[in-house]
Amino acid sequence: MIEILWHGRGGQGAFTAARLLGAASSLREGRYALAFPSFGPERRGAPMRAFTKVSDAPIGDRSAVTRADYVVYLDETLLSSGWQAEVKPGGCVLVNSARSAVDLTAAFGDSADAHIIAIDANGISEALLGRPIPNTVFLGAISALGNTLSADEVKQAIRQYMPAKLHEKNERIVDEARRVMREGSVDGKEGTLR
Repeated sequence: MIEILWHGRGGQGAFTAARLLGAASSLREGRYALAFPSFGPERRGAPMRAFTKVSDAPIGDRSAVTRADYVVYLDETLLSSGWQAEVKPGGCVLVNSARSAVDLTAAFGDSADAHIIAIDANGISEALLGRPIPNTVFLGAISALGNTLSADEVKQAIRQYMPAKLHEKNERIVDEARRVMREGSVDGKEGTLR
């Protein structure tokens, strides 16, 4: 099972991203997904978490993810010391930041078992949407990291679950995130994207 933990603030689209990732993943034959949020009566801007689980077998475990293969921070201010406890060995932490992964590692600690990738998701979404809404940037980034899902699957989920007026721009965001991931230089576990 592949597990993704999303950290965001209300209004950044963390739960939307979790749902879209689940929808995109379940488009493949024999693939199952589950997505759900964790928040209380908070207001817009309050910290919240969302979860996506993807498996080749039906998913019976509906508990919150505590250690994930991918941990996504839609807001850099939510990253803190101790992030290592949330990621599985060999996992990856993706952070919405204009800072380098080297700077983030220096500020928040290192890990022998996982690495940080910094991506300026606000910058990408601002350029293409006109607003800093980072969620679909990370769908593109995750699709570029492995064979979990393809760009076409992500785009199909966008077309199925987002309003039509948002399709084109969000599909372009997915392409741009994949380009940045592909063309960025990733230096070992520091995962610095330039």
